[in-house]
Amino acid sequence: MSIVTVQLGQCGNQIGHELFSALCRDSRGTHGLCSNNENQSYQDSCKERFFCEEESAVPAARAVLVDMEPKVISQALSMAASSGHWRYSSHSHFCQKQGSGNNWANGYCVHGPRHKEAIMELVQREAERCDRLGGFLTIMSMAGGTGSGLGAFVTQCLRDAFPTSFILNHVIWPYGTGEVIVQNYNSVLTLSHLYHSSDALLVHENDVIHKICAQLLNIKQISFRDVNQVIAHQLGSVFQPPCTYMSSCGFLLSGDLLESLVPHPEFRMLGLRNIPQMAESSLPYSTFSWPGLLRQMLIANAQMEEGIDWQVRPPQAGSCIPCTNKALHFNTSIANLLILRGKDVHSVELGSFQDPSLYTSWLNPQDAFTAWKTPRAFNKYEKSAALVSNSQFLLKPLDSIVGKAWNMFASKAYLHQYTKFGIQEEDFLDCFTTLEQVISSYTNL
Repeated sequence: MSIVTVQLGQCGNQIGHELFSALCRDSRGTHGLCSNNENQSYQDSCKERFFCEEESAVPAARAVLVDMEPKVISQALSMAASSGHWRYSSHSHFCQKQGSGNNWANGYCVHGPRHKEAIMELVQREAERCDRLGGFLTIMSMAGGTGSGLGAFVTQCLRDAFPTSFILNHVIWPYGTGEVIVQNYNSVLTLSHLYHSSDALLVHENDVIHKICAQLLNIKQISFRDVNQVIAHQLGSVFQPPCTYMSSCGFLLSGDLLESLVPHPEFRMLGLRNIPQMAESSLPYSTFSWPGLLRQMLIANAQMEEGIDWQVRPPQAGSCIPCTNKALHFNTSIANLLILRGKDVHSVELGSFQDPSLYTSWLNPQDAFTAWKTPRAFNKYEKSAALVSNSQFLLKPLDSIVGKAWNMFASKAYLHQYTKFGIQEEDFLDCFTTLEQVISSYTNL
């Protein structure tokens, strides 16, 4: 089952390049825990999913690159080709000379309709090269203009052109401190439109990834490439085959699994956490045990030894917030997928992840929790775990973004920049209504 990746805007193209590099690097590695046949099967499964073999010996990524400026796409094409291990197809990219000026409306209302035919022709061509098309992965930012606005438009076009294929949108949540002045508008418009056309939104928060770079990887001067490589590593830990034989493989990018992770159309937000993550220089001095790794995933309010608040643990009996009599908040889930890779993986006990108090009352924990195990290690870690969770993890940042956008909207700040491209106040109100409903649904889990 093959996946076509659509890289949109500067952020999407940079992360897309790092993702294909991480997938290729991992699949080319050999791991002593697996036989040669198992490693070969793993490599073949990865290639079928994300790469296609052409006349040259170098596999080509199943990808379409889209941006309104040429610089980032040129860099991605060049770096991929110079790696010698993979490349982009020579006719798989579309770019223009003029960007979207960080304006969602410009990307959605102007560039989208103007270039729809050319972009969708590239997508169609890439889809036809797949023996078995599974669906689409789009990679985009919410804060700017091209990735967010054009990305939302292209997602709608994909839904119209491929109504039975799944669409997973990988979305980068902007820094809370602000990247562009209108990022909250752009984010609200993006999320509300994607909610109507996507099967699921897999979200990475820039602030969380930045913290991983600083606290876990000990990077002193953090660049966008450092952040993108962490994101690509996390995506790869989920997208790579979760078993060593193709016949028994499930994988995240399949319609069946997305249906189990998104059991109701009101709940489309997926979060991804990966453990361990550490500087390469620390690996020789580190040992990992499965109980230790999985315990860190179940720790709630400790900002922790691993630097991330997983917020999965159920509350203590009788605990409450002082003066409010409200139950201490914890992170209720409606679906969790746990992927374990590495040594001694089949002896791991996972009963704690099926605790009914982790899940909403209208779901059976056995139905809401899925686990995959493979002895094939990922990247440089002897043991690693990834958790894909449909839960309340985004409630606070989503409420914050909607609140900030509403405050700007109420004072009509910067609205003229959107109305001149065709987005009216009524469109904003529709988007606010959609996201308020999402917030309400997740709050009431």
